[in-house]
Amino acid sequence: MEYSKLLFDLRDHVAHITLNRPDAANGIDLELASEIRHAARRCANDRDVRAVLLSGAGRMFCAGGDLKSFAAQPPDELPGYIEQVTLHLHQAVAHFARMDAPVVVAVHGSAAGGGFSLACSCDFVYAAESAKFTMAYTRAGLTPDGSSTYFLPRIIGHRRTLELAITNRVLTAREAAEIGLVTRVVPDADLMSEASKFASQLATGPTAAYGGVKRLLIESSTNTLEAQLALETDYIARMSASADGREGIASFLAKRPPKFSGK
Repeated sequence: MEYSKLLFDLRDHVAHITLNRPDAANGIDLELASEIRHAARRCANDRDVRAVLLSGAGRMFCAGGDLKSFAAQPPDELPGYIEQVTLHLHQAVAHFARMDAPVVVAVHGSAAGGGFSLACSCDFVYAAESAKFTMAYTRAGLTPDGSSTYFLPRIIGHRRTLELAITNRVLTAREAAEIGLVTRVVPDADLMSEASKFASQLATGPTAAYGGVKRLLIESSTNTLEAQLALETDYIARMSASADGREGIASFLAKRPPKFSGK
C-alpha cells in the first residue's frame, strides 16, 4: 500500500512511522486513521520488524482528531464518520499494544486529543523538553477515544485521569514524566536521535519475549491471580523453547553478550 498521509520506512529492523499532515497539525481524519491502521497491522505481521518508532512531521506530533474534517460532514453523517475514524484508530492501537515489537513514540510540540491517546498507547514515550500534553476532548464537547480511558488510569491512576479528562489541563513534558506518562524527556534538538537510538537498541533484543511481556501486562488487568500465574507459566515455558530463549540462557552461562535473532 502506498501512503499519502504518513511515511513508512523499515531500516535495520526498526519501522519508522511518521504522521505526515504537517499543514493540518497531523490531525487524524478518516484517511490518516486508515493508514495508521494499515501500518500498524503491517508491523504486527512482519517478523522483520523488531521495533517501531512513531513520530509526527512538522511543528507538532499530533493535534488529535481533525475537527475541520468532522465539521465538513453533514450533521446526520457525522456520527458514522467519527465511528469509522475511531474503528481504524482503535484497530491500530490494538495492533501496537499486542505486537511483539516494542513501540516508541517521539513527541514534540503538542500531543492533544487523539494524539495524546495514541501516545498513551505506545510502550515508551520520548518527549522533547518543550512538548505539551492535553486530552482536549471535553473542550470540544466530546469524550476520549484512542484507548486513553484504558491505558491512562493504569499509568497514572483514576483520579489524575479524571482531572485531565475533565479540565483539559496542559502538562509540560516534565510534568508528564513526573506522573509516569512520559518515559524520558530529552532536549528538543536530540529528540529524534535519542528516540531512534533507543528503538534501535530494542530491535536487537528478544522480540518475542518483549511481546510476551506486553501481553502479560495487558491480561493482568482483568485476570485473577491464579489465571495470571497460569499465563506466566505458559509464556515462560514457550519462551524457553524459542531460539532467543535458548540463546539467552546459553549466553548467560557462557558469560558473553547474547545475540538475539528476534525468534
